[in-house]
Order: sequence, then C-alpha cells, then structure tokens
Amino acid sequence: MRLAILCLLALATLPTSGRAQVPVFETTPTDSTIKFYVKSSVSIVGNFDKWHATLKFSSVDVTTAVLDIKIEAATVNTGSGVKDNKLKSKDFFNVEQDPLITFHSTKIVQTSPVDFDVQGNFTIRGVSKPETLKLSVTGKGTGQGSIKGTMAFDRKDYGIDGSIPFVKIADRVEVNVDLQVKQVSGPRLVYKE
Repeated sequence: MRLAILCLLALATLPTSGRAQVPVFETTPTDSTIKFYVKSSVSIVGNFDKWHATLKFSSVDVTTAVLDIKIEAATVNTGSGVKDNKLKSKDFFNVEQDPLITFHSTKIVQTSPVDFDVQGNFTIRGVSKPETLKLSVTGKGTGQGSIKGTMAFDRKDYGIDGSIPFVKIADRVEVNVDLQVKQVSGPRLVYKE
C-alpha cells in the first residue's frame, strides 16, 4: 500500500508535458474601451476609466472561451462632473454599495466565421441577470486583433430607476466593448468556417 502511494506521489510531481496546451490571450487596456449610451433628451454617453478583462480557453476550440469583465463603476466618465456624480449615486450605479459591474460568460455560440453570441451573467447594483453580448473578431488566426461587441439591457430590470431633473432618460442602455487582444502562448484557436 505504501509503495502504491509513493508511486502516485511520484507521478503527481512529474512534469505534465503530455497535457495539451491551451491558447493564452491578454487584453491591452490602453488600446481598449468599454463605453455606454443611453438615449435621452440630453445625450448620456460615457466610458469607464478602470476595468479588467480576461479571456481564457480550455481547448483550442474558440467556443470554449470564458470572458470575464470587471468594471469599477466609480470610474464612469461622461465628460461632465454633474452627470458622473449622479450616475455614481444610489439612484443609478450605487458605487458605494456595489463598486463593480461584471460580466461572466457561460456559453459562446459562433454565429458566423467572425461573429459570436456570448451568453453570460451580467451584474450591476448587486443584481445578476442573463444577457447576451454580440461580438465580432478581427485578426482571426493571427494571434492578435480586436473583439468588438454590443449588449443592450433594460436599466429598470437592475433597479436603476433614477432620473435627472429636466432630462428624459430611456430605459434601454447599450454597452459597447472594444477589446484589443494578443496571444501570449499556446496553439492557435480553431474556428468554425
């Protein structure tokens, strides 16, 4: 019995060179953006200055990706201090109680050679709901390029029912992501054609 345990321990410490490598990508935040747009009587367009995105794969199949985006809600930037402060308040993002806006993908469906429906859990103000981020990629097969997409949601579904005096704000919020990515190791991804 002791010999069997020693053999198992020896096998566990051997290098795992037989294990298949997976593609590893990193995003370049300085060249990437996460923006939002809300139709209103006074334009509400902005971006977030601080966020982090990861893209991980469990195999070379592009649909095995897991996309995680974490946005620091307090870094909202519309170019107007008045609007930014209102958006940070408890009527909108409630940044003191819920500092992060997150998206965690749960399923990726390739809909064309360069387009994907990324289903996932979107969380804002502590409320999580399933949403779909529609993405397109450029640089397919080169190891670097961009991932651009849009997700739309109803702000009232997440308890964002605040208003701004004298401004009529629509319920639909559109989020646009533009992530510049670069492969740092592993084999190339495999796409459906």
